Amino acid sequence: MDLSGVGVWSHHLRYGDPGEAADAAAELEELGFRALWFPDAGGPVFDAVTNLLTATREIVVATGILNLWMHEPAGVAAAYASVSATYAGRFLMGIGVSHAVAINTDQEPARYRRPMEAMRAFLDELDQADQPVPTANRVLAALGPKMLDLAAKRARGAHPYLVTPEHTRRARAALGDGPLLLPEQTVILCRDRQEARAIGDGWLRSYLALPNYANNLLRLGYSPEELASVSDRLFDDVIAWGNEEAILRRLDEHRAAGADHVCVQVVTADSNVLPRREWRLLAAALR
Repeated sequence: MDLSGVGVWSHHLRYGDPGEAADAAAELEELGFRALWFPDAGGPVFDAVTNLLTATREIVVATGILNLWMHEPAGVAAAYASVSATYAGRFLMGIGVSHAVAINTDQEPARYRRPMEAMRAFLDELDQADQPVPTANRVLAALGPKMLDLAAKRARGAHPYLVTPEHTRRARAALGDGPLLLPEQTVILCRDRQEARAIGDGWLRSYLALPNYANNLLRLGYSPEELASVSDRLFDDVIAWGNEEAILRRLDEHRAAGADHVCVQVVTADSNVLPRREWRLLAAALR
């Protein structure tokens, strides 16, 4: 499983029209991207995995991430075995603990608790399944030191989301030389700061409201005031914006900091439309 180069992270590949997602996957492979990543908020995640694998020939398909609260480990292991039997070496299972606000409900107000223990237990059950999910074919959504340590010991590496090159540098130091480091990088292709802020400000604020991401950025040295106001420094460090050359510079910064692979998430003014134009521009710049 080759996890070098640049991949694409897109919610459209999971939650858009399946036929359109399959067509986009085939084009992204032709454009030269190395992996397709998509999120999970419950439901038949392996249907989406199979849809993308069927539409492509060699590209890696990865969950970014499979939400452990919303799936039974035994079912996940069985589905993994079925997918791997048909598409050997092409599926990477990213696993994560998500966020309390996304998991707790009025019916189960305390369902999200002790995420580190929950992750360890989930991995234990994957290891003990009739057909275990190999450590080499799974990565963990990891931001802080404890989850990064677990990713180094119980998975092939880490898939951090909403991070900066400085986080990549620290994550590489925490993981050591062996494990894979596969960060997500949000990008906006635009003319200037005004356009970038118009497109990305609300998007970023929605993530800063989640404690996992806010706390990670505080650890990196941003102040509570910067998070509350979405300062220019914070915006610029989290979101790469500008022309294709500006985006490529940011990808190079992640690589220089220790990333093995970077997956780009393109944010546009209309989140309901596949950003195919932007993917094509980035692919041309990467050649």
